[in-house]
Amino acid sequence: MKQYLLAVQLDESVPETEEETRAQMARTGRVTEEIRAAGAWVFTGGLRPSHATTVVRPANGTTTMTDGPFAETKEQLGGFWVIRCEDLDQALAWADKCALACGRPIEVRPFHDGAED
Repeated sequence: MKQYLLAVQLDESVPETEEETRAQMARTGRVTEEIRAAGAWVFTGGLRPSHATTVVRPANGTTTMTDGPFAETKEQLGGFWVIRCEDLDQALAWADKCALACGRPIEVRPFHDGAED
């Protein structure tokens, strides 16, 4: 079994009402339960907005810390699922359900498994 990251791409410039957020969370919760029931679930999480981040950058044997996102862009990582599947086709099928549930693009990225890529 391989592991895949299903990354929710969030456009922070598009505001969302509390009602929209609650409905989206209910839909994604149902998909997460479906993933669990299928035995494909590993881990999931929603992330706070990018303004809540701190970036730690290494340079010359030390680090600097800055507030805010790594990249200055309106599109940020909003949440994710880590799932276990037989292959990319299964991961894409789950990503399809996740995208419909959260109404956002999902980036599917396989974990490095040590085999030739």
